[in-house]
Amino acid sequence: MPKTLTKPDIEEFRENLCVAASRLFAERGREGFTMRELASALGVSPMTPYRYFRDKEAILAAVRARAFNRFAEALEAAYASTSDARTRGRAVGLAYIRFAFGEPYSYRLMFDLSQPDEDQYPELVAATSRARATMTHHVISLVELGILAGDPELIGHVMWASLHGAVVLELAGKLTAECGFDRIVEESFTALFQGFAAKRITG
Repeated sequence: MPKTLTKPDIEEFRENLCVAASRLFAERGREGFTMRELASALGVSPMTPYRYFRDKEAILAAVRARAFNRFAEALEAAYASTSDARTRGRAVGLAYIRFAFGEPYSYRLMFDLSQPDEDQYPELVAATSRARATMTHHVISLVELGILAGDPELIGHVMWASLHGAVVLELAGKLTAECGFDRIVEESFTALFQGFAAKRITG
């Protein structure tokens, strides 16, 4: 007689499925593997994944939502680790870097892949919004204290774009020993802080 799955059993299988799918998506892309291959990697029958997800797009949305939530949790913890605005900004940046290099497959799925029907997956929409907020929220206090000047959302996105670019180049092995990741990030953020601080002084 088939085992009756409990809610924890179902959640555990869904999580294991998402872990296996994460690597396949990152390595092969959206169309690079079949549901049969995914089932084989999990050691289950070819039809089993369909009991938990409608199709590969639904799995991709779930995988990306989980990644965004883990990412957001890491940045939120860094934000809460100190009350000093400058220290908090650095802590958030370091948490971003640790996640990107600690979970490169997840990072690529979050930012390298997109789904045209993302609005059909509420869990993904909520996780994406949460993650975006964590990447810019720490800038608000820097502006409120007069350390930087400008729209906190825009400043946060400028910083995000700079850090993301350096992360992608490092993950792709494109940076040299002379212009390594740490040096590029340090120089980039020094220039950004000086630029937005100068705007405060001259504006």
